[in-house]
Amino acid sequence: MSQLMDRTIAALRGEHDVLAGLVRTLTDDQLAATSGAAEWTVAQALSHLGSGAEIGRAPIARAAGETVAAEDNQTIWARWDASAPRAQAEGFLEYNGRWLETVEALTPEQRSSLTVDLGFLPEPVSLLTALGMRLSEVANHSWDVRVAVDPDAGVDAGSAAVLVELLAGPVGFLLNFLAKPAELAAPASVAVPGAGLVIDDAVTVVDHLESPSATFNGPAEAFVRLVSGRLKAPYDKGVTVEGSITLDDLRRVFPGF
Repeated sequence: MSQLMDRTIAALRGEHDVLAGLVRTLTDDQLAATSGAAEWTVAQALSHLGSGAEIGRAPIARAAGETVAAEDNQTIWARWDASAPRAQAEGFLEYNGRWLETVEALTPEQRSSLTVDLGFLPEPVSLLTALGMRLSEVANHSWDVRVAVDPDAGVDAGSAAVLVELLAGPVGFLLNFLAKPAELAAPASVAVPGAGLVIDDAVTVVDHLESPSATFNGPAEAFVRLVSGRLKAPYDKGVTVEGSITLDDLRRVFPGF
């Protein structure tokens, strides 16, 4: 788990550095363009990531012993929503950078032992779970921003590989919220890059499948986008599914958020 922790933190740092480099070059028109999340502009996607970093840093810092003043989430969201697009982009750079600095400063003992009360789950979770949830959010919304500038953009390959491993482990519970297994008429097992996807009464990612009923032909980044509802035309070039179900079947199971 310590290796997966280190890879998760490295992926989060890589995501930030790439996105920060892009954000500093964006024009006002580009910030106002529609992002890969059709209901948001590029600036609004960055605002979502920035406000998430501001809110998400506090419970991690508290778990590490820092005193952090409490502020209502609704107040934080309202402040971000009222900001101009350029301020939303600059706010992302500031607050996501602070979130990363807090995480990167944790000692090896803290990384292995801390539990984090995120406030919206029934009980505190391991630090790895909290970071894995953040990586899922950052990787997908980073794609939302980057695809507005580059239609051929994908989720970072390194982040995708880590996320597949996390989905087969500490963040697998997210599939309970993301997936609609009842959309399939019959159970299916799908070979996906680096893992297997099992769809029956629930949806799970497993390390390996001996005899899958279907095969997802595409990179891990495409599978990550499938799970978050982002593997849609025209961003599905070259991806196919062979066997007992189709790509459209899988898209119904993962309608997105």
